[in-house]
Amino acid sequence: MVERTSPGVVRVSLSGNWRAQSRLPGLEVFTQTVSENAVAEGLLEFNTNDLTGWDSRFVAFIHRCVALGRTRNLTFRPDGLPEGVRRLLRLANAVPEKKDASHSVFKAGFLPNLGEQALKVWQDAREMLAFFGENILAFVNLLRGRAQFRWSDAFLVMEQCGPQALGIVAMINCLVGLILAFVGAIELQRFGASIYVSDLVGIATVREMGCIMTGIILCGRTGAAFAAQLGTMKVNEEISALETFGISTIEFLVLPRMVALMLMMPFLCVFADLISIAGGFVVSASMLDISPTVYFGRIVHAIQLKSFLLGVGKGSFFGFLVAFAGCFRGMQSGYSAAAVGEATTRAVVTGITAIVASDGIFAVLANALHI
Repeated sequence: MVERTSPGVVRVSLSGNWRAQSRLPGLEVFTQTVSENAVAEGLLEFNTNDLTGWDSRFVAFIHRCVALGRTRNLTFRPDGLPEGVRRLLRLANAVPEKKDASHSVFKAGFLPNLGEQALKVWQDAREMLAFFGENILAFVNLLRGRAQFRWSDAFLVMEQCGPQALGIVAMINCLVGLILAFVGAIELQRFGASIYVSDLVGIATVREMGCIMTGIILCGRTGAAFAAQLGTMKVNEEISALETFGISTIEFLVLPRMVALMLMMPFLCVFADLISIAGGFVVSASMLDISPTVYFGRIVHAIQLKSFLLGVGKGSFFGFLVAFAGCFRGMQSGYSAAAVGEATTRAVVTGITAIVASDGIFAVLANALHI
């Protein structure tokens, strides 16, 4: 109820349990009463003797009434309100809202944004180099037998990224072999050189496609898992607990993953080469009527030992890149679930980019060295 107790005093009487109300009442009656017989100055007071309960909605309603009364030259008198409401109102009015704060949007120009992105890239590069140096020192300690390293952890990771990954590696590389043989068969048939499909599949698989596809597969499978595992450990403060006990997280968590993936990648690459060559044979036998003896004989004749060793060596290096990207992004993760997801995404992107870029460098070096 809103009433004027005197020409300059407006009293608002509030009662009942405000916790049970689903929404705030309107201010129409209050606005009408204040507007009638307006005076130069007046008082706004509240009567809450019959109030049985209140919550934040009651405080919001009082705040709206006070703001409206201030526009009508009414001075707020808080004596009739509960003590808790008065404390909340004083807290709300302690720091007034800035004018036009919600409408001011700062838009930086092109050059400031470019500079900010450059600084982020530079900071990320510094952190990556520092992480690489820490891993080098950890590997040296491992060779000296002084690292906080458990081979049981490395064997567990080897099982996860090795035998458990054979299914997806076989499926993808079989399809790659089918595609290479199919494309080669269509083009080489025009020149009557169908027999060289086996040479194409063998050389392309051993030198490039086997190690690249295996690296990309493990980047999305194992590298992402590394980032998620380490990021979750960071969120749960397990990494902080290890550091508190004086345990090196690089030697205890990162090094086993890197060693395991670098050791398993050569075997996975050899397996991928065999599966891809078998997939190429399916197309050659079905489309070109090439016998197994001719196909595999051409394969053995076309593949040189240096090409095979180049592919296996690149596979081991790609394994290092996958493990490095996954562990680096995982250790770089923030302390929230969203940060773990972002770290996982960045690990996959970083790993695939590093694999493709390094393969281009390997191609240039191999051409310069006539390998």
